[in-house]
Amino acid sequence: MIKIFPKLIIQIIFLLLCSLSFAQQTVVKYLSGLDKDHTVQWDFFCTDGRNSGKWSKIPVPSNWEMQNYGTYNYGHDKVKGNESGIYKHDFFVGDWKNKRVFIVFDGSTTDTKVMVNDKQVGPIHQGGFYQFKYDITDFLKFNSENALEVRVDKTSANLSINNAERKGDFWIFGGIFRPVYLEIVPEVFIERLAIDAKADGTFKADVYTKNLKGDELIEAQVQMLNGHNVGGPIRTNLKQNQELQTLSGKFNNPLLWNAEFPNLYQVSISIRNKSGVIHKIIKKFGFRTVEVRLNDGLYVNGNKIMLKGSNRHSFWPETGRTLSYGVHLLDVKLMKEMNMNAVRMSHYPPDVDFLNICDSLGLYVIDELTGWQAKYDNEVGHRLVKELVLRDVNHPSILFWANGNEGGFNTDLDKDYALYDPQNRVVIHPWEKFNGTDTKHYPDYNYMVKAAQTGKEVFFPTEFMHGLYDGGASAALDDFWNQMLKHPHGAGGFIWAFLDESVIRTDKNGIYDSDGNHAPDGILGPHREKEASFFSIKEIWSPIYIAQKEIDKNFDGKLELENRFSFTNLNQCTFKWRLAKFPSAKSQSLVSKITATGNISSPDIKPNGKGKLDLVLPVSWKNNDVLYLSAFGVDGKEIFTWSWKVKPVKAIVAAFVVKSLKSKITVDDKTELIKVVCDGIGYFFDKTTGYIQQVNKGVKVISLSNGPVLAGMDTSLQHFSSHFDGDRYIIEASYGGMASLNVKWIFSAGKPAKLEYSYNQTGDVDFSGITFNYPENKITGIKYLGRGPYRVWKNRLKGQQIGVWHKDYNNTITGETWRYPEFKGYHAEVNWVVIENKESPFTVYTTNENVFLQMFQPDREKDALKNNNVEPAFPKGNIGFLNSISPIGTKFQSAGVMGPQSEKNHLDGKLITGDLYFDFSN
Repeated sequence: MIKIFPKLIIQIIFLLLCSLSFAQQTVVKYLSGLDKDHTVQWDFFCTDGRNSGKWSKIPVPSNWEMQNYGTYNYGHDKVKGNESGIYKHDFFVGDWKNKRVFIVFDGSTTDTKVMVNDKQVGPIHQGGFYQFKYDITDFLKFNSENALEVRVDKTSANLSINNAERKGDFWIFGGIFRPVYLEIVPEVFIERLAIDAKADGTFKADVYTKNLKGDELIEAQVQMLNGHNVGGPIRTNLKQNQELQTLSGKFNNPLLWNAEFPNLYQVSISIRNKSGVIHKIIKKFGFRTVEVRLNDGLYVNGNKIMLKGSNRHSFWPETGRTLSYGVHLLDVKLMKEMNMNAVRMSHYPPDVDFLNICDSLGLYVIDELTGWQAKYDNEVGHRLVKELVLRDVNHPSILFWANGNEGGFNTDLDKDYALYDPQNRVVIHPWEKFNGTDTKHYPDYNYMVKAAQTGKEVFFPTEFMHGLYDGGASAALDDFWNQMLKHPHGAGGFIWAFLDESVIRTDKNGIYDSDGNHAPDGILGPHREKEASFFSIKEIWSPIYIAQKEIDKNFDGKLELENRFSFTNLNQCTFKWRLAKFPSAKSQSLVSKITATGNISSPDIKPNGKGKLDLVLPVSWKNNDVLYLSAFGVDGKEIFTWSWKVKPVKAIVAAFVVKSLKSKITVDDKTELIKVVCDGIGYFFDKTTGYIQQVNKGVKVISLSNGPVLAGMDTSLQHFSSHFDGDRYIIEASYGGMASLNVKWIFSAGKPAKLEYSYNQTGDVDFSGITFNYPENKITGIKYLGRGPYRVWKNRLKGQQIGVWHKDYNNTITGETWRYPEFKGYHAEVNWVVIENKESPFTVYTTNENVFLQMFQPDREKDALKNNNVEPAFPKGNIGFLNSISPIGTKFQSAGVMGPQSEKNHLDGKLITGDLYFDFSN
């Protein structure tokens, strides 16, 4: 009996597969794993840092820092690790003597020396984010094991690479972080092709061949993705040494590619001779035309578009730059869920998988050469541009090439892109005016206004709304976006940034590290945890815009719609409405009771058009508490869900504020504290301050104290009195100083304690309203009726839904910890709130519209340093019922320069009134 070992079985199967396909398509054999979740162990030696000086095993692909080797560094570190990694791996080569074999590295940081069977196969590759390959045919031993050795130096021997790549505002990793594989082709083969397929159906393909004999024919066949041919083949005869051949054709009414309808085709290119097909490759592409029209805008297929995008680093907290198809798919889906249609590759080309998904699901892409405020020199720059474009040229999702970032532009390279790109895409310099574009980084609101009035260039900032911690991202975006829509040459912009780039440090017991305040800039956390900005962006960038803010009894069931799609008629979308009633504060359920639903077909509203949507509500619609309306796109996915209260707050709360127990009110005012007992609840007031200081429920003490205080104002007690008014007991206090406050507590048997208050205040303030104190260490959670579940700022109110929400207490610091939604902060349109605590829960109701609930003050980020732009003001009290709240700024701008919604609140001295009901009977 012959014993066959598993490794030999694999080799036999591989040889059989090769023999079947060598005559046609390129054969790919992976030497590494495919991604972060599928790796292959190679022998590894690290020269310095952790676990250095000894041979061991490392998964490939990976960044070695994340595998407990070497030194972690962020680009801003003045002193960086200088270790190298030496990899060894044996691989089997079959009987491929009439083939050409290439070894391909999809990405290796930074200088990479490749040896096969102890011989160097080509020059050391320099540049950390680019695909490179070597022809290793002449170095191989066929039908035998072969030895691969790779040395990767994290620090490049080229100074310009270190300046452009290793001093950037991002993590600096070392290692073979993308796959390594063999490409096996015939002696005569297609090296590459570059496609230019325009919206008018014109098709051109530059086909580069190698080793022609002179009797070959080249043929191109355009197909649907299912393999069905579109039109006939395009053929031409080839001549020996004729390495470039352009094939041309014209197709009638092709399905066009854009971010809303990402229609893809494929082209099969083959070299034939009298014996048949020698080599064939298949590439996906899309018919589409991109134009930058000076003094006009950005057009795709003749339609003006607005880029709604974010900047994305290739990053996962456990594996650094080594990702997976699943991560790429997740990221694109999250962007689409936010109603984004664009992404900028900051600041290096991404994995091919990511671009493939952008092609198939529909995202506009800016593909970028590395150069973070420093540029490549000509020696490496010309080569790296070529490597970038050759790999990515056929992706229809790519609209622009970015030649570096923020001054990292080697202008000698600007014309190189067109050498390899028959589409001649526009090259931009992110943050400056160039090639008819204005991509200024972090404009303030006044720049937006000025650009709209006087700018000629097509305007789309490639970085704006910096999302440090909870600042920026979507705060002030509503004002900015409205101003962008007014810009006659506006083309949108890209928020910084998509995610918090926080690594899990294998050298520091698994802590998250964002290098201080350099990397917690995301709309999402490192594992894609959704921050509040995610939802406000989703509403602001909804391609269906509804201006209606409130509805009342006069609502006729019709809503004004604006179509902000570029290619989609709203009759291709669908709508669904729901009418519901809220649960009470005492209910165990958080779910509103749906009383009626309806599905609606949208009216015919062309892109950039307006029209009306008739909901056709039932006659009884006014008997409900809330109306929800969801819009769904062509793909059936939710675009956004809007919500409006049907009843005023007084009507909603009136049904809840009822008690049945009645007892005689007693008062003890013989000391400095007045004790009022109503329905078995004791209320204690300090005569010297007028503030409530404690509530007793039997033997239970509820530590509500020091209020109401006029938020942010220094006032002193001017008058205090108490008396019976029939069956009611009244406590009144008035305060003067920086502003005036009048307070009236009303105790009535069988009813919750009622607080009526009014105040006069003038000037520009961060916030206004009243506050109380309650010990934070005794709070366990809240349940509330309002907009939620995320907190809000004055300039970030959109994206939240009216409903009943519950949140357990947490001390989340946005961008440093990721337990969302955050507990602390401002909450919008609160009608009632149950304060859950370790003493005894109690409920506070209000009958006033648009009251903000303040729950404590968020802790300051430990690495915020001196940046107060993202530290909004809060009252000293820790439970507040406010009429106005503070805005938040960005990393680079204070809130005050970010537009009307970001300015302070102006109070003109008009009397502001409010009332609260305190129910301690829970």
